[in-house]
Amino acid sequence: MDRISRRSQGPEGVRFGNHRISSLLFADDVVLMASSGQDLQHVLERFAAECEAAGMRISTSKSEAMVLDRKRVACPLQGVGGEVLPQVEEFKYLGVLFTSEGKIERGD
Repeated sequence: MDRISRRSQGPEGVRFGNHRISSLLFADDVVLMASSGQDLQHVLERFAAECEAAGMRISTSKSEAMVLDRKRVACPLQGVGGEVLPQVEEFKYLGVLFTSEGKIERGD
């Protein structure tokens, strides 16, 4: 998964200090990040292409989109096959709950 992520990296991502982060990886889970919906669509398309080249595919039934912003912003991402990914208001990753307003809570 790390190789696929490295090969699919482009100029998009979010700045964290002096670093640009475009994905978080844990086993077969991936979080893709970008600073705009358009950039995220590009990241998703490149990642899907690299997955396909490696004989893998993204499970759109397990994929969701979330925007971190104080106001509600629509982000209609098209997944593999052209279907729009559901947009959620909260997302749990590795026991941490992220909300669309930017709140972060640790779970047990």
